[in-house]
Amino acid sequence: MTNILNHTRKATLFGMSLLVIICFAFAASAQIAVRGETVHTMNGASITDGVVLVRDGKIERIGTASEVQIPANYRTLTARVVTPGLIDAHTVVGLAGYLNQPTDQMQLELSSAMQPELRAIDGYNARERLVEYLRGFGVTTIHTGHGPGALISGQTMIVKTFGDTVERAVVVPTAMIAASLGESGLGQNGRSPGTRSKEIAMLRAELIKAREYVAKQDAAKEDQRPSRELRMEALARIIKRELPLLITVHRANDIISALRLAKEFNIKIVLDGAAESYLVAGQIKAAGVPVIIHPTMFRAADETENLSMETAATLRKAGILVALQSGYESYVPKTRVVLFEAAAAASNGLSFNEALATVTIDAARILGIDNRTGSLAPGKDADLALFDGDPFEYTSHVTSVIINGQVVSDKTQ
Repeated sequence: MTNILNHTRKATLFGMSLLVIICFAFAASAQIAVRGETVHTMNGASITDGVVLVRDGKIERIGTASEVQIPANYRTLTARVVTPGLIDAHTVVGLAGYLNQPTDQMQLELSSAMQPELRAIDGYNARERLVEYLRGFGVTTIHTGHGPGALISGQTMIVKTFGDTVERAVVVPTAMIAASLGESGLGQNGRSPGTRSKEIAMLRAELIKAREYVAKQDAAKEDQRPSRELRMEALARIIKRELPLLITVHRANDIISALRLAKEFNIKIVLDGAAESYLVAGQIKAAGVPVIIHPTMFRAADETENLSMETAATLRKAGILVALQSGYESYVPKTRVVLFEAAAAASNGLSFNEALATVTIDAARILGIDNRTGSLAPGKDADLALFDGDPFEYTSHVTSVIINGQVVSDKTQ
C-alpha cells in the first residue's frame, strides 16, 4: 500500500511539474498580432492600418495589413493607435512607493554625502503598486534607483514594469551613478558639503582617488592587486567610461561646473533636471551631453524658478538629445506619468513625433538600450502600448500593454 501511495505521489508531482513546464513554454511562445489604425514605429514613418506580429517575446514582423498576413493561430488585438512601450528616463519608482511613508521611501540615504556603492537592485521592490500604476499608462521600461538629494546618492538601474522579482524585471542592473549639484547636493544639518565649491572639490577628490585606484589595479599583478573597495569599484566604472554620471542639476552655473568636471576627467555624464539648460544650450551641445529634462509640469520654485515648459523644444532645436522623466517630489504620494509630460511638451514647441521620441527612442538612446526597445522593429523586445485615440489627447485611454511579448494589462486606463 505504501509503495502504491509513493508511486501515486511521484506521478502527481511529475504531472504538476510537467503542467508548469508546459505553461511556461506556452507563455514564452506567445503569438500575438497587433493591428492599429495608426502604428507609430519610431523607426521611420508611421504606418496606416498597420500590423505588428509578436512571437517568443520579440517583434517578428511589422508592416501594413496588406503586406503582413496574420496567421490563424495568433491572438489579435486592435487599437486606434499603437506605439512602442513608453520609457520613463528617470524615476525612483520601486525604491519610492505610493504610500509616501518612511517604510517605502528607500531612494535616498543621508548618512553620508557620497555613497556610489549603494546598488539600486538591492532596494527595488518589483511588487510596488506604483510600478503597476505606471504600466497601466503604457510605461513598459523605467530607469530608476537612488534619487537626488545627496552629492552621490547611489546607483541606478533599468527595469521592465513587469515581473514579481527584480531578477525578472531587470534589463540593466547598473545603469548610471546618481549625483546632485546645486542646492540638492548640499549637506543637511550642517554636514558637508556646505557650498557649491565644496561640492565640486569633494567630487574631484573622489574621482582622483578612483583614477589612482584604477591605475594601481591595472599595474598590479593578479595576485598583488589592492584590497577591494566598493566605493572605488563603483567610481572606477565612471573613470573607465563604463558608466555615466547622472548629474541632477538645475542652475546654469552648476550645469557649466558639471560640464567642466566631465571634461577634466574625460567621463561620460547625463544632465538630469536641467531647468536652466536652455540658457547654456550651446555649451551642452558642444560637450555632446544628453539631457533628461525635469518633468515638463514641474513646480517653478527655488532652483527651478526659471524653468520653461519649452525647454525640451529649445534643446532639441539646438541638436541636443533629450528625454523626459517623471522625476521625484517627496510630498507627492503618486508619481508623475511621462505620457502626460510628453503631451505637455507637444503643446509647448515639440511636434507629435518629437514628443513621442522623448519617451521612446530618444530615451532608449540616452539609456543605451535602443538595440532592444524604444522603437518597433523586427528582433526588438515586443513592448507595445495600445490606445483608443491620440495618445496625447487627455480623453484617450491605454487599452492594452504588451511587455516582452506578453499582454500584461488589458484594462482601459
